[in-house]
Amino acid sequence: MLVLCIAVSVLGGATGAWAEEKAKGTANSGNAGGAAAAELAPGARSAILMDADTGTVIYEKNSHDKLPPASITKIMTMLLTVEALDEGKLQLTDKVRTSEYAASMGGSQIFLEPGEEMTVDDMLKGIAMASGNDASVAMAEKIAGSESAFVDLMNQKAEALGLKDTHFANCNGLPAANHYSSAHDIAVISRELLKHEQIIKYTGSYQDYLRKDSPKPFWLVNTNKLVRFYTGADGLKTGYTSEAKFCLSATAARDGLRAVAVVLGEPNTKTRNSEVSAMFDYLFSQYKLHTIHKEGDTIGTVRIEKGVKTQLPLVAKENYSVLLRKGITQEGIRHELVLDEHVKAPVAEGQTVGKLVVYQGTGILKEYELKAGETVAKAGWWKLFKRATGSMFTND
Repeated sequence: MLVLCIAVSVLGGATGAWAEEKAKGTANSGNAGGAAAAELAPGARSAILMDADTGTVIYEKNSHDKLPPASITKIMTMLLTVEALDEGKLQLTDKVRTSEYAASMGGSQIFLEPGEEMTVDDMLKGIAMASGNDASVAMAEKIAGSESAFVDLMNQKAEALGLKDTHFANCNGLPAANHYSSAHDIAVISRELLKHEQIIKYTGSYQDYLRKDSPKPFWLVNTNKLVRFYTGADGLKTGYTSEAKFCLSATAARDGLRAVAVVLGEPNTKTRNSEVSAMFDYLFSQYKLHTIHKEGDTIGTVRIEKGVKTQLPLVAKENYSVLLRKGITQEGIRHELVLDEHVKAPVAEGQTVGKLVVYQGTGILKEYELKAGETVAKAGWWKLFKRATGSMFTND
């Protein structure tokens, strides 16, 4: 590996960094806030607090316990839906037909009739705001042809995200054998969903209508009351079954930070909302983001051996940031560009060619994979010959 020291940024005495240490075992051990954070979610069976931008875990309690996720399952359903939209496989105006099976779901629903059609846009409203089990199945059938085929996609996505505590048996979270997830995995899925900014239009709305211009308009009120009562809250999904108890994966943004908080197995909605609010308060009061590179910044170049191009600029695909603890004097933050020494053509777009490593002292705070922004084909023998002979031929 080729290591280039890019910069040293000494942060004045007002800030300090928190490396991505994670609590082990109980809620009282090893988390960023120490004793102050130890009782953030005393009522929850399982919980996690994460910075959405960096993935830094601030607090966790039994976060890898495999538990019934109830309707928080629908976060994965929404993720596959918005991915289909981004890939052009769906349009928001596409009509989704309700099957007999979808209409029979019961539980939380938007009372779809067999044969009734709604747009993808309205189905997303029904899933995000009203937790519609019927809308979830109708959407699954639209995307994959059947709910079972869609569940296969859900599990494939969970595997692609590296989730170890998750297996889905349906798309809506109704009680089922072999259907489980964890606070940690739900936070990861939530963070992935938040990369699709259009989802906030649905999860952050407190009230809306379906069938507004029909004889039977249906008033939607968001099951997540934090979007109305907590400043900055704009998602994501509530859940309840008698087995799972009261669950919530919530997100809020304030002062450049976005938090994800997940609680499972809370005793009631009041405790659930109060504890998630306290988790948000803790993150926003104790932490700030320090940006190393902004999205679009050129952060270096990588040499390409035997390619039609000899160098490829490395452009930040997102904001590269670290989460810093307020109020603790630190030595400073430095970052290094670590590039693969021998990158040979052909190079595929998205191929990993190095990483950006952010340090505090000798400790690693964060690593970002750096990927090729375009495809670089292998050069022909004549071009390579001209390069090798140098001044004998015109430089390319």
